[in-house]
Amino acid sequence: MRRIATLALALVLASLQYRLWVADGGLAHTVRLRQQVQQFAEENTYLRQRNSALDAEVRDLGNGTAAVEARARVGLGMVHRGETFYLITRQDS
Repeated sequence: MRRIATLALALVLASLQYRLWVADGGLAHTVRLRQQVQQFAEENTYLRQRNSALDAEVRDLGNGTAAVEARARVGLGMVHRGETFYLITRQDS
């Protein structure tokens, strides 16, 4: 009778240990969730910075002509009347 009780208690202890270390809601699962939270927090920080930069760019494009002119010059290669455009290329060796 004593052996059966000891064996039953050992099985209960083993199942509780399994739940603590391996099963969902256990320590390993908690560590994985904390890592995911950290990754999401870093990604959210990056996205907030990007959104702020885009918001500032949209405001700048809406308020003045300097931003539009800069975009046209860089993106489209446009120049003002009377300006001379020089294109410098590398010579392949």
